[in-house]
Amino acid sequence: MTSDRTAPGAAAPTATYRLQLQPAFPFGAAREAVPYLASLGVSHLHLSPVLEAVPGSTHGYDVVDHSAVRAELGGEEGLRALARAARDHGLGLIVDIVPNHMAVPAPERLNQPLWEVLRDGPASAYARWFDIDWGRHGGKVLLPVLGGPLGDKLAELRVEGDVLRYHDHEFPLRPGTEETPLPALLDRQWYRLGWWRLARTELNYRRFFTISELVAVRVEDPEVFAATHGKLLELMRDGVIDGLRVDHPDGLADPEGYLRHLDREVRAAAGGGRWTVVEKILGRGEPLPARWPVAGTTGYDALHHIDGLFVDPGGLAELTALYRAFAAPPEDLGGDWPATVRRAARRVVTHELAAEVERLTRSAVKICAPDPALRDHAPWALRTAIHELLVRLPVYRPYVSPDAPAARADAEMLTRAAEDARGAFAVPEEARAVFTVRDAALGRLGDGPHHRDFCARFAQTAAALRAKSVEDTAFYRYAPLLSAAEVGGDPGHPAVSPAEFHAFATRLQADWPTTGTVLSTHDTKRSADVRARLAALSECPERWERLLAAVDAEEREAPGSAAAPDAHLVWTAWQTAVGLGSADGERLVPALLKSVREAGLRTTWTEQDPAYEEEVAACLKAGPCDPGHAAWAALGGALDGPARANALGAALLQLTMPGVPDLYMGTEHSYAALVDPDNRRPPEPRPELLAQLDAGRGPDGPSAEKLLLTAAALRLRRRRPRRFGPSGAYIPLAAEGPAATHCVAFLRTDGRGEGEGEDGGGGGGAVTAVTRLSRRLAEAGGWRGTALPLPPGRWRDLLTGRAAEGSSPLGELFGQLPVALLIRN
Repeated sequence: MTSDRTAPGAAAPTATYRLQLQPAFPFGAAREAVPYLASLGVSHLHLSPVLEAVPGSTHGYDVVDHSAVRAELGGEEGLRALARAARDHGLGLIVDIVPNHMAVPAPERLNQPLWEVLRDGPASAYARWFDIDWGRHGGKVLLPVLGGPLGDKLAELRVEGDVLRYHDHEFPLRPGTEETPLPALLDRQWYRLGWWRLARTELNYRRFFTISELVAVRVEDPEVFAATHGKLLELMRDGVIDGLRVDHPDGLADPEGYLRHLDREVRAAAGGGRWTVVEKILGRGEPLPARWPVAGTTGYDALHHIDGLFVDPGGLAELTALYRAFAAPPEDLGGDWPATVRRAARRVVTHELAAEVERLTRSAVKICAPDPALRDHAPWALRTAIHELLVRLPVYRPYVSPDAPAARADAEMLTRAAEDARGAFAVPEEARAVFTVRDAALGRLGDGPHHRDFCARFAQTAAALRAKSVEDTAFYRYAPLLSAAEVGGDPGHPAVSPAEFHAFATRLQADWPTTGTVLSTHDTKRSADVRARLAALSECPERWERLLAAVDAEEREAPGSAAAPDAHLVWTAWQTAVGLGSADGERLVPALLKSVREAGLRTTWTEQDPAYEEEVAACLKAGPCDPGHAAWAALGGALDGPARANALGAALLQLTMPGVPDLYMGTEHSYAALVDPDNRRPPEPRPELLAQLDAGRGPDGPSAEKLLLTAAALRLRRRRPRRFGPSGAYIPLAAEGPAATHCVAFLRTDGRGEGEGEDGGGGGGAVTAVTRLSRRLAEAGGWRGTALPLPPGRWRDLLTGRAAEGSSPLGELFGQLPVALLIRN
C-alpha cells in the first residue's frame, strides 16, 4: 500500500520532529535548532502550517493566503533558508497542509478571495472557492460577527469610503452602494451581518466543525485546488518540502479524490511520490481506506495501542466504581461511556450543528420531491431520520460517492444504524424515512446535484459531529481515568493487552509500514508524560481514594475555604493536577476552565455561567493549586516509579515499533503539558545535555533518561533504516516466568533472515523490551526469575552497555532502567 509513495530519492523519513511554528518561534529559531535535532537523530523536521495565516496565530491552521509563505515566520526566504540549513545537516522538511478551510479573519480583507466574494457575490471569480448556500437569506452570506442583535449594534457600524467597519472587522461595500445611508446600505450588500448566536441555526456556509471563523474551501474544484496548492507544489518542485501531513481529510467532500489529485500533482512537481500521511482518527477496529495513496495516518491509532498497555484493567474497574460513587454522574452525563457519547451527540446535532442538519434536510426534500415513492416523506421525518442516523455512527464518517457502490463496511454500518433508528418513530410508515436517508447517504438514489450534495454533506457533517460530541464533549464528561480520554482513544475500553498490541504492530508492518506514530501532538489533551503518570493511578486506585479522602477532610476542617461547586470538578481537577505533577495554578486554572466549558454540564463556551466559573477558579486555587494541601501529601511519591516506567516504556515502543515516529517538540525530555494553548509553548532545545550524555555522563533523572533513550533509538533507526522500514520484520518476543505479562518485547530485523550485524557482518537485529504495570509487578514480588529468551548471539543494551545472551533474567536486564534496547554484537 505504501511502495508507490517512496519513489527514488523520496524514501520515508526514519523519524520526524514536530515544530509548532509561531511568531515566538519562527523559521529562524527553527534554523538555530537544526544542529541539535540532527544530532538527536531525526531525519526530518515536521513543520506546522507555513502559509500566510491570521496575524499572531500560534498554530497556523487559520490560513488567509495560499499563495504566500507566512511573513511573521520569516517569509519564503526564511523557509528556504531553513530548508538549506536542514539539508546541510542531512535533514528534510515535512509540512502540514490545510486543504479543508481558510480563516474568516478580522479584518476580513486579509482573506482576499473571501473579500471579493463578499463584495461581488455569486458573480465573483472566487465564489466557487467557498461552500455557500446562496439560496438562503435572500442570496446573502450570513456573517455572524456582531456582539448582539443587529438593532443593538447599528450605532457601532460606520462607513469609511468603500468599507463598512465594525470594531476590528472590515467588510467591502458592493460597488455603487457607498453613499447609501444606514441601515438601507446593509440590505444592498451580498452579506448579512448578524448576531454571533445566529450561527448555529442560520449559517449558510460550510465551516470547520462548529467554528464560524473558519470557512470551508471547495478543493474538489480543480481550479480551487490549483490556486490553493500552487505555492506548496512550487516548494516541492524546488526541493524545499519533502513530504506532507494532510490536516483533517474527513472534512472534504471526497477525501480519496482529493488525495489522488494531490498525489498526481506532487508526482508531477517533484518527479515522484513523496511521503504523505493524513490526520485520520480511526475508530476501534476501523481500517484506513486501502485505496488512499498515502503512507498512513498521523498516528493516533498507535497512541491508543501504546497507552493502553500501561492501563491495568482491574485497577481501572476500581477507579470507575470509585468515580461513580464519588461524582455520582447520571448515566448519560458521564456515568456510562456509550450513553454519554449518545447524549452528547444528540446535543451537538440538534444544537451546534443545527444549520448543517437543516441544509441536509433541504437537500433530502429536493431528492424526494420528484419521486412519487419518496414524496410523502415530511421534512420533519427526514430531519429526524438524519439526526437518528448521525448519532448512531461509531466512526467519523462513511466514504461514499454516487459514482461507485459503497464499500461493504460503510453499507453495513449505515444499515445497522437505520435498523436501530426506526425506533425513534411511532408510525412504521414514517420510519421508512431512515432507509431513504440511509440510501441517500450511500449514494443509491441517483447522481444528480442534490444527490451528490447530500452524499458529501452527510459524511462531512458526520465527521464534525463525531469530533465535537466525542473529543470535545464526552471526553470531558466521562472521567474515571483522564489519560484514556485522548484523541484516537476509547475511554470505555482503554486497556490493551500485549497480544492486542503485537497484533496491531504486525498489521502495521504488513499494511502500513511507513505510517506515522505519535504520543504527543499539538492536539492531544495531555502530553504523553502526563498520561503516563495518570495511567499509574490504575495500578494504585487505593492511593487515589486516599487523596480524595484528604480533599474531603480538608474541606470539612477548613469551612472557610472555597468549597467545590460539584464532585465532578473535584475529580477532574485533582486528576489533572496529579498528571501535571505540580500545583501550577497558572496552567491548571485555564485548563480546567476549558474542561468545564467543553463538558457543558454547568457552563459552556456560548452560554457561560460567570458565577460558576468564579467558583471553579476559587476551588482550584484553594485545592490542587495549593502545594501545601493535604491531598498532595496523601499521594506522596506513589506514582513516581510507575510513571517513570510508563513514560520510558511508551517512548521506546513508539520509537522502535513499525511506522515513522513523530516527536513533538520538547518530548525527548520529560514533558508535562495540558490541553492547548498549554502545549503550544515554544520549545527550549538543550543541546548541552545531549552533548554531556554523548560524552559519557550518566543520566541524573527521568528527563535525562528519556533523552538518552530517545537519542539512542533515533540514531539506531537512522543508522539501520531497512530494519525499521517497509522491508523490515516485526517479531513479537515472549518472556517466560511468573511475571511474563509485565514485559512487552519484540525483535526488529531487516527482513532478510538475520540481516546485517552492527559491524556489517551477519547476525544483526534490535530487541525492544519494556516493563508494564511496574507497581503491580513490585507488589507481586518482582520478576521472580522471569526471563526473556533472546535470539541467538551476544547482545548489548544501547542504554546501559549491559551484555546479555540466551534467556536473559529480566531482573538483571531491567536493573538500571525499566526498558532495554538491545543490539546484537
